[in-house]
Amino acid sequence: MRSTIDDIKAFAQKCFSKAPDSHAWDHTQRVYNLCMHIGHVEMADIEVLKIAAYLHDVGRPFQDQSKGTICHAKKGAEIACSLLEKYPIANEQKTNIIHCISSHRFRGNCRPETLEAKVLFDADKLDAIGAIGISRAFQFAGEVGAKLHNPYKNPEDAEPYTEEDTGYREFKVKLSKIKGRMLTTEGRRMARERHAFMVKFFERFLQEHEGCK
Repeated sequence: MRSTIDDIKAFAQKCFSKAPDSHAWDHTQRVYNLCMHIGHVEMADIEVLKIAAYLHDVGRPFQDQSKGTICHAKKGAEIACSLLEKYPIANEQKTNIIHCISSHRFRGNCRPETLEAKVLFDADKLDAIGAIGISRAFQFAGEVGAKLHNPYKNPEDAEPYTEEDTGYREFKVKLSKIKGRMLTTEGRRMARERHAFMVKFFERFLQEHEGCK
């Protein structure tokens, strides 16, 4: 007989059957692993984190289909609220899980208040920076038909979700700012290391693009 966690994991995985590669199931798996690491270091409720990590992006297909008019964090929290009713989870934990999901979005209006919500927020952001973050940035640029780099366009002025939305633009306008948004001690430590790697990578990237290296 499957456990509650296995059942929820299976449900979440099905939600990503048609997801674009930059936000596919492997992103959720990496966020789960980061939650387990940070959660143990910060002494958070691991059971809450397991469920919240698996469910944190289940609302993303609705956001993608609506072209951004639906907030995936809010929708995911609604889905989780309905789903968790049938499982023997303490009400306090259910409330925390739903809060974790609703507050994990970088651009969201709901701030993470519990330790577990802060851990999930940091785990999700860490997967957007470092070597993985660079890979995902270029992967996403490829999904929207963007160029590798456009030296003739100020990244700040380029239109997102178009051929102007290069991996370098993603770094300049978003990824470079994530380090300062982390909420846990371990998350900040890991973010500093991943940020430093990105800075060195893009310094080299620009040099190679200009033929200097």
